Amino acid sequence: MLFRKKGKLKKEYDDQLVQLMSTAREDWQQQKNLAALSVETSTQVSASEKLAEAKYFYLFKEARQRKIVIK
Repeated sequence: MLFRKKGKLKKEYDDQLVQLMSTAREDWQQQKNLAALSVETSTQVSASEKLAEAKYFYLFKEARQRKIVIK
């Protein structure tokens, strides 16, 4: 009984990671579009874009390590 819980927990956390990845990607795309549409990009806009990009790629790397396949 104790050994079955591990697979179930992994699946739950994998699903949670996939959801986080999708929201991080949307946030990154929004920041990218904001930077592209602005006439003069401020340092705050470029910093927030780089932060969103770093978050997305960190989650992407974590998903690759966990061998998650997104359909």
